Amino acid sequence: MIWGMTTETFTQVHVVLSLIGIGAGLIVMFGLLEGRLLDRWSALFLVATVATSVTGFAFPTEHLLPSHKVGILSLVILAVATLARHGLRLVGAWRRTYVLCAAIALYLNVFVGVTQAFQKLPALVTLAPTQTEPPFVVAQLMVLALFVALTTVATKRSGRGA
Repeated sequence: MIWGMTTETFTQVHVVLSLIGIGAGLIVMFGLLEGRLLDRWSALFLVATVATSVTGFAFPTEHLLPSHKVGILSLVILAVATLARHGLRLVGAWRRTYVLCAAIALYLNVFVGVTQAFQKLPALVTLAPTQTEPPFVVAQLMVLALFVALTTVATKRSGRGA
């Protein structure tokens, strides 16, 4: 039992939160690319992504895992994004800080999603059983390249008053 739920139910909640965070984050990213902030989608993205990271720490384990390190990094980045967006109201450089932090938080969530897909989906497990094989590496490099490009464009556009 985790937080009053079976492990299976808790895992499903964690996955749904992650998918909501990714979906809302992609909408936010495309809004930023168009120079729009999308307040409600941004709030949903931040809340769901924080919840994803927080619930990730509740799974039973005996030591710190790489996923925990990503979760810690994500929470720090999300704290800065939230501060920039809501505490400092995107004034001056805080607008670009928000865009950059939101994009990195979304990337980290997608990075973990790709990793989980290669661990759980039989067809992907077959392609990269140890996650060191070329299909896994290429998939992660493609995701990274996509996010670098999207983040670069969104950050540049944010300087024009997104």
